[in-house]
Amino acid sequence: MNVRAIEHVGITVPDIEEATRFFVEAFGAQKLYDMLDEPLGGPGVEAGLGIPAGAVINVIRMLRLGNGPNLELFSYTGVAQAQPVVPSDFGIQHICIYVDDIDAAADRLKQAGGILLSQPNDLPGLDTGHGNRYVYTRTPWGSTIELVSYPSAQAYERQTPFRRWRPTKTSLDDLKSQSQ
Repeated sequence: MNVRAIEHVGITVPDIEEATRFFVEAFGAQKLYDMLDEPLGGPGVEAGLGIPAGAVINVIRMLRLGNGPNLELFSYTGVAQAQPVVPSDFGIQHICIYVDDIDAAADRLKQAGGILLSQPNDLPGLDTGHGNRYVYTRTPWGSTIELVSYPSAQAYERQTPFRRWRPTKTSLDDLKSQSQ
């Protein structure tokens, strides 16, 4: 098997421009492109995506976020939509964004219109380590985003030779300046 990484996370949003603004202001996301020239719907799309009859995708927008997976934002019309899931619901229920300075990231998220569900806390259990912290937040439309930073070794590392993914220190800006 040739699994390399998560390439993108798809998020359906109520307002594509507001969601783009939020991700740009909160996380420095870069808008890459809008995928569609015209709305996309019909029986083939409904069957292929497992969506209800009458659902139409108006916009699919790709954003770049740091040096992790991309974010793919979707805007639908034509069907009733449920509220975003919360962490106790079945299925994919949050995304987690690694940040270097969790306090600054939490402040930036709040300034962009997001909601902190608490203040940043120390990571518990086998994630513990000096400076390892997290906080759960909500987007302006209610989706859950966890912010996490684990600059130190985590307690689990004493129990197994396997390691979680960690972001590289190289950013897109670093790569651009190296090529000039």
